[in-house]
Amino acid sequence: MAVLAKRERRLLWVAAVPMAVLALSCVYPVFFALNNALKTNKGYILDRFGLVTAPTLDNFVTAWQRARLGEYFVNSVITTAGAVLLLLAVSSLAGFALAMLRFPFRRFLFLVILASLMIPVQVVLVPFYRTIIALDLVNTRIGLIISYTAFFLPFSVYMMTAFYSRLPRELVEAARMDGASILQIWWNVMLPMGKPALITLGILNTLYCWNDVLISLLVLQKERTVMVGIAALRGEYTTNVPLLTAGIVLAAAPIVIIYVFFQRQIVNGIAVGAVKG
Repeated sequence: MAVLAKRERRLLWVAAVPMAVLALSCVYPVFFALNNALKTNKGYILDRFGLVTAPTLDNFVTAWQRARLGEYFVNSVITTAGAVLLLLAVSSLAGFALAMLRFPFRRFLFLVILASLMIPVQVVLVPFYRTIIALDLVNTRIGLIISYTAFFLPFSVYMMTAFYSRLPRELVEAARMDGASILQIWWNVMLPMGKPALITLGILNTLYCWNDVLISLLVLQKERTVMVGIAALRGEYTTNVPLLTAGIVLAAAPIVIIYVFFQRQIVNGIAVGAVKG
């Protein structure tokens, strides 16, 4: 028994060391940004990796004003909230249909959705941009909301289909015997039961939409989102790194707070299991 206990402790140490290194590699960039955001530009040049000795909040004030983060925060909140709500509604309906209903080409449609997950965004940028120009959606918030929905919908549908596939099909059959319509079954039965997956999906899509730069840069060319506004803090030849990191900290703060409070739901929702049937 003592020998087995020693072996288990050794195995724990063997696993703990790389995990500690991995955790440090994730935490250090956050510490680096916060530490340098509190420095002056001169202090950063003199000691880039040292601890801040005379912290100042001037960089946060300057970044907020110079990058117009106040205006861009509004654009990011509106477009992110609109896209996430639309994604949750459409993906929940599609996931319910693909998992619980029987209709022609159901499996083929699901395979097409899975295949679309493998297409890089850069491959479809040219036809995407031509489409939003033809629909007169450039420089409109609704255009960015629709764009986010289009790009992030395949993953959302896949995730909701996986979740609903784990629920017993007898729930739908019992509701039908009680005279409920398809929409009533979705609204009264499937939607409440899918709440854990919807919460996780909402958080993940919030992360994707808020942190996006490429799509928002193409659609909103005048009024930017907050992540695109951060790019204005970079100089053509030199960059004030403390000012840039202060802007990054301000832009990332809402998402970090959301992740900290809902990290358990994210982990539980990702492990929804494989799709059945």
